[in-house]
Amino acid sequence: MKNEHLLLALIFICSFTAFAQDTGSFEKKALIIKGDTLPYRMLYPENFDAEKTYPLILFLHGAGERGNDNQKQLTHGSALFLNQNNRTKFPAIVIMPQCPKDDYWAQVNVDRSNYPVQLDFQFKKGPTKAMDLVLQLLENYEKEDFVDKNKTYVMGLSMGGMGTYELLARQPDRFAAAIAICGAGDPAYATNYAKKIPVWAFHGAHDNVVAPLQTMEMVSALLHEGAFPRLTLYDFANHNSWDPAFAEPDLLPWLFSNSLNKE
Repeated sequence: MKNEHLLLALIFICSFTAFAQDTGSFEKKALIIKGDTLPYRMLYPENFDAEKTYPLILFLHGAGERGNDNQKQLTHGSALFLNQNNRTKFPAIVIMPQCPKDDYWAQVNVDRSNYPVQLDFQFKKGPTKAMDLVLQLLENYEKEDFVDKNKTYVMGLSMGGMGTYELLARQPDRFAAAIAICGAGDPAYATNYAKKIPVWAFHGAHDNVVAPLQTMEMVSALLHEGAFPRLTLYDFANHNSWDPAFAEPDLLPWLFSNSLNKE
């Protein structure tokens, strides 16, 4: 029995160490502008070579991962990019910023008095402070020679899905493709990017946090504008539709198949 306990302890320690090394592969960084700080993690491709160019993926987390520890934003999504098979097949630079606790990626009033939450988007007010810092961060990295200007992608879940739709509306010429998971947005601004940016939207039919109809409205708006978005609605999933979305075998192949035509 004692040997069994020792074996279990060793397995736990090894597993924990492996996890720590994995998350540690995302370098800790921070963007500081005029006293405002945006913590973020950055994953370089294996055998990174500054003389080559790589796709850039911006990943926006959900409301539960807000803070300033520069750690919680790795909770969902980081494993997808650390997967050895994905790193080998799809070498890319991945940036995962962390939104402050008192801010939001999208410019929206969120009423949590009842669920699903009620959302009132305020696009005309301009980007939030957090989103403004994200835009500056993107600007900085797209100046780097090792970033492929034709392959900048954005992915987000929940609050990050809302931020994804808003980023597309504010920067319709920047992104080659986008993935929005259990998100929401203002359908009125879909016209800004409908025919420019391929979108794959995911949602759980049982979602009682962000209503699945929010995604349906965005997809309907894109269709109305003549776009051809992808839509995956999971009949079994609640809010955590990111789990089956990350398991989709075509997720990254589809994302990386899209490219702009900048010279």
